[in-house]
Amino acid sequence: MHKPRLQLQASFDIAWLQYLDKQGRATQPLPEFASPDWLAHCFRQMQLARLVDDRAVKLQRTGRLGTYPSSLGQEAIGVAVGNALMKEDVYCPYYRETGAFLERGVLIEEILANWGGDERGQNFQHAPHDLPICIPIATQALHAAGVAFALQYRHRQQGTPLQVAVTSSGEGATSKGDFYEAMNLAGVWKLPVVFVVNNNQWAISVPRTAQTATQTIAQKAIAAGIPALQVDGNDVVAVAWAVRDAMARARNGEGPALIEAISYRLCDHTTADDASRYRSEEELKQARQWEPIRRLDAYLRSEGLWSDAKQQDLDRELAQVMEAALDNWESRPPEPATAIFDHLHAHLPEGLYEQYDQLRDEQTAGVRG
Repeated sequence: MHKPRLQLQASFDIAWLQYLDKQGRATQPLPEFASPDWLAHCFRQMQLARLVDDRAVKLQRTGRLGTYPSSLGQEAIGVAVGNALMKEDVYCPYYRETGAFLERGVLIEEILANWGGDERGQNFQHAPHDLPICIPIATQALHAAGVAFALQYRHRQQGTPLQVAVTSSGEGATSKGDFYEAMNLAGVWKLPVVFVVNNNQWAISVPRTAQTATQTIAQKAIAAGIPALQVDGNDVVAVAWAVRDAMARARNGEGPALIEAISYRLCDHTTADDASRYRSEEELKQARQWEPIRRLDAYLRSEGLWSDAKQQDLDRELAQVMEAALDNWESRPPEPATAIFDHLHAHLPEGLYEQYDQLRDEQTAGVRG
């Protein structure tokens, strides 16, 4: 069979970044921002995120919350992403982002309210720029591209500083058309948007190897002509550096980037899932050895920055924070029945006026009765 002579037109590499190895040892000098205070802050926030997730799962098991997606074992990604954003930037999250929400100032009681079916939980008091939690897979990537276009347009028209949109997803979302379309638009228009992919190895019950034939998730950015980097997602320093660097370049007008953060989902996909049906206990046991909190704990102790006494103090502090948030959540007055309309439309369509009035009147009569 005839074989033509081919000429190489392009080639690509995917780089990998790690600062703290699986044992919590530094592989290279840490960046300047990773001061002892910053590391201690991230350590606290990762533990708080784990505590919130743990309590939320327990609340769901007792029927007080709806389906809940824990971020157990993936806390470094959320905390690092949330920490890298400036106040005026826009975060377009998916659902597994407790750490990022806490860093953005979202209240614990708002997180609990949302997963308890109270739409007011997505009206973030301290993160008004951010979009609500997105449940449909990968649609938030397109939202982020749209937001980034608006930010770029306003910057060019008004001369305001360029803000950045950041969106997060699991690796399963990168198999959706929405994800590719968003990256393509971002690449063509050089939009100020950063795509952060939490590659936790499982999309519900489907392993990463059955989702895509690509060697890395990061290389999917090549098709869109945008830079990509693979980082150790259980290394909070590496994730933070990657996101900060990508955002700085986007803010400088250099366009989008994709970051693949390698982690592992130590929990079920959600409380509606039973991961023991499709993965082995041995696999889970191995993954627990390099989870992010354990890793940072090892590093801090090796540097003389942490101790059992400090951990006990932190445990007491976080327990108090959690109990106060639970009290605030439980004391929230119930939503009115009309909330089903209030949070669905910016302006109520005329065809729904009659239904709205009827529901309001029935509720008022019920309260009086």
